[in-house]
Amino acid sequence: MSNTPISPMKNFFAGGFGGVCLVFAGHPLDTIKVRLQTQPKPKPGESLLYAGTLDCFKKTLAKEGVKGLYKGMAAPIIGVTPMFAVCFFGFGLGKKLQQRTPDDILTYPQLFAAGMLSGVFTTAIMTPGERIKCLLQIQASSGKVKYAGPMDCVKQLYKESGIRGIYKGTALTLMRDVPASGMYFMSYEWLKNLLTPAGKSHNELSIPSVLFAGGMAGIFNWAVAIPPDVLKSRFQTAPEGKYPNGFRDVLRELVREEGIGSLYKGFNAVMLRAFPANAACFLGFELAMKFLNWLAPNL
Repeated sequence: MSNTPISPMKNFFAGGFGGVCLVFAGHPLDTIKVRLQTQPKPKPGESLLYAGTLDCFKKTLAKEGVKGLYKGMAAPIIGVTPMFAVCFFGFGLGKKLQQRTPDDILTYPQLFAAGMLSGVFTTAIMTPGERIKCLLQIQASSGKVKYAGPMDCVKQLYKESGIRGIYKGTALTLMRDVPASGMYFMSYEWLKNLLTPAGKSHNELSIPSVLFAGGMAGIFNWAVAIPPDVLKSRFQTAPEGKYPNGFRDVLRELVREEGIGSLYKGFNAVMLRAFPANAACFLGFELAMKFLNWLAPNL
């Protein structure tokens, strides 16, 4: 678990590239996840709009084509470069703050704490990006077009509720991302250690090993993140004033109407997306870091 000195510039570019890889690989299943999580409760005698992940995928493809699966992607693409830069930088900083000397090997709880710090760092960018993405994804499935695109969505939210409208769901984003980011980075480092042959360094890991470690880190991340993510999707797409007490109201309504299992809505879509998207992210990050280390070894 040896650490190289932290370079904010390298982390920015490598993290941004990893984030772009993640969005391209994972956005279609993210669209399905949000539509499953926010679909309305059927009236008596009616069936659910989507029976499950595959049904939602088929209906979206039939009604809107491949473009429908990439609805709302502009907001996360604009957000991912700075967000993943800040995310990987936050993790690196969290590690550095816990080291007495640059050669200190961190324990897994220390890596978890460093990952949690990265979750705090990313919330400022993540919350508005997720709010816009969710609103654009559900308007496409409901058929009622209120927003022409991401910028129009920001303008309308600001006009209706000011900056608070854009940052609706901040507490839930923190509740989701702080523990999940801790799990994300800790599990990635643990798997890298597990997969690195004795006497070799992490930099010599094969591409399949990096893909496996990154993909599994994504699964561990979402295993922690799904319940607060369901609450966040509901809260961020609800009409203004529906949940005056925030996530407590969302939680009470969901559990009362649909049971505790509703906190794992979209589980299949999330897990199907988590592996390829995060495998792509970490591979993109590692390859970009190698390129930057070759290009500017002293940066």
